[in-house]
Amino acid sequence: MPEDEKDWLEVLRTGRWWRQEGRFVREFEKAWAERLGARHCIATANGTSALMASLHALEVGPKDEVLVGPYTFIATINAILLHYALPVFVDTDPESMMIDAAKIEAAITPRTRCIMPVHLGGNVADMDRILEISKKRNIPVIEDACQAHLSEWRKQKVSTLGHLGCFSFHKLKNLPGGEAGAAMTNDESLYRRAYGFHSHYRTPPNEGGADRAASRNGINLRMAEFQAAILLRHLTRLEEQARRRDQNAAHLTELLRETPGVVPARMYSGCTRNAYHLYMMRYHPEAFAGLPRARFLQAVRAEGIPIGQGYGPLNQDPFLENTLSSRTYRAVYTEREIAQWRERNHCPANDRLAQEGMWLGQTVLLGEKRDMDDIATAIRKVQRSAEALKT
Repeated sequence: MPEDEKDWLEVLRTGRWWRQEGRFVREFEKAWAERLGARHCIATANGTSALMASLHALEVGPKDEVLVGPYTFIATINAILLHYALPVFVDTDPESMMIDAAKIEAAITPRTRCIMPVHLGGNVADMDRILEISKKRNIPVIEDACQAHLSEWRKQKVSTLGHLGCFSFHKLKNLPGGEAGAAMTNDESLYRRAYGFHSHYRTPPNEGGADRAASRNGINLRMAEFQAAILLRHLTRLEEQARRRDQNAAHLTELLRETPGVVPARMYSGCTRNAYHLYMMRYHPEAFAGLPRARFLQAVRAEGIPIGQGYGPLNQDPFLENTLSSRTYRAVYTEREIAQWRERNHCPANDRLAQEGMWLGQTVLLGEKRDMDDIATAIRKVQRSAEALKT
């Protein structure tokens, strides 16, 4: 769009490409914080950077444990591992496809440093229970809201409920910036630590730059002016697009009530807004004459519907064992500690979900109402033909 090009070209032509000399990153931080009702926003290079800065702010490090669900994108876990902490997987509630908050307390040990619920697909984890545990056990919460732009829990925007919250603005997200992210907090000390880490321990802009006497280790995880210029323009369209997703998701959910075997993810009663970055569902093959999920997905795609398979069992991914057997991790953790971690790493509910999960991307929900009708029609057609499709 011409307006988008105007701001991007201003960055290009002025040569003010990084946040210390430009205006767009600061303007985006202010606008996004105001939109969410947060005191502080730190614009980062991507969502993983926001998670890393937030973990650093809580001083997560070697020998620490971070409680997290296994049904998520790999970046959530990589951010933990890059701090040489251990991700401790709490099993999934298959109906919501979120971390099962009822199983969190049983996973807590003296080494538990924080809880990191993921608001997957724009749905919201059971924050009432999670925050109750956080307060009771004095364990901070980092909300991974990388897929949950404008999602709400009891009318409060996610990312502002816990101690810190993180967003991704990847090209495929509801608020896209190519690659970009943000860390949110209402806590002044956490803000200063996270900000410092993301910019070689410079102090925030209104405090005059670097303060080496207060410095600790830091890194460059800053958002570029180009990204912020794009994000500010997309921000003007976010609410309108969110309403369209809301309407289309509600219509599709009503249609799927008439289709046994395809079950939309449940929302907890406290979720007052789902961002629908993903329209998440579970597939029950017994309602489709035992048709395997892979064959079901293939058949629905053949009808022109871009349906995708959900996440796999991340807690069983080979990259975890490769990381834990690396030279660095062997220097930090004993064989006994790793063996104990393996003993705890069982998530049977998530194993089942990994065989059932599927979804539609957020751009599908930006279509027309008739597009939702087409999705339901395609699924019903496959259901009628399920027996024949098995051969």
